[in-house]
Amino acid sequence: MHVWSIANQKGGVGKTTSVVSLGALLAEQGHRVVLFDLDPQGSLTSYFGLNPDEIEYSAFDLFMQKGKIPENVSEDIMVETSVPGMKMIPASTALATLERNISQQEGMGLIVSKTLAKLWDDFDYALIDTPPLLGVLLINSLAACEKLLVPVQTEFLALKGLERMVHTIQMVTRSQRRELDYMVIPTMFDRRTQASIKSLKMLREQHEGHIWDLAIPVDTKLRDASREGQAISQLDGESRGARAYKSLLKTLLST
Repeated sequence: MHVWSIANQKGGVGKTTSVVSLGALLAEQGHRVVLFDLDPQGSLTSYFGLNPDEIEYSAFDLFMQKGKIPENVSEDIMVETSVPGMKMIPASTALATLERNISQQEGMGLIVSKTLAKLWDDFDYALIDTPPLLGVLLINSLAACEKLLVPVQTEFLALKGLERMVHTIQMVTRSQRRELDYMVIPTMFDRRTQASIKSLKMLREQHEGHIWDLAIPVDTKLRDASREGQAISQLDGESRGARAYKSLLKTLLST
C-alpha cells in the first residue's frame, strides 16, 4: 500500500478537493483506494453526504481503542463513496476532543499507522485528509505517510501558513530520523490576477526542488463536484480542474 497525506496548517487551500480528486483518479485506473478523514470538521466525510455530528462509527473509535485496533476495521468503520473502488474511513466531530483526552498517552501518534497495517493487503493506496493544526491527528498522518502533499493557495497569506508546515516537516524529520518526501501543490491559481501570478513565482523561488511545476487552477466545476458529492473526473473529466489533477497524478506516480 502507498500512503499519501495531504496536509497544511492553514485551512481553505484545497486539501479535501485534492484527496477526492486524486483518490478518484487512482480508483478509475483500477487501484483499490481508501480515504482516511482525520479532520474533526469532517469536510471529506460531508463531501460524500455523511454528517460528522451524527455518524455512528468513525476514525474517532480507532483512537478510543487506545491502539487495540479491531480486526474488522473495514466492516465496522469503513463506508462506500460515490466512486467505485474507493472507500472511506469517515471523521466525527468528536475527534476534536482527542488532544484533551489522549494526546499524552503513549503510542497515540501511531494509531493511523497501525490501522493501515491491518488494511495493507486490501488496498493499493491510502489518502489521508488532515486538520489544519499541529496536534496528535496531524502527527499521526505524517508518521504514517510515505509521500506528503502540501496544497497551497496562490495568495500571500497562504505562503505564510506554508512556513509553519515546513517547520513541522523539519521537526518530524528530526524526531523520526527519516527524510519526509513532500511536494508543494499550488492551488486556486488565477492567471488573470497579478497577486496569484506573483504568489506562484514566490512559491517556486522559495521551495525549489519541492514544488510541482504546474498549478491547480480556479475552476467552478470543482465546487460543483463537491456540491454533487462527486469527484471532478466524474462530473466533467475534461474540465480545467480535472485535467490539472490528472497531470498532478501523473507526476506523483512517476516520482
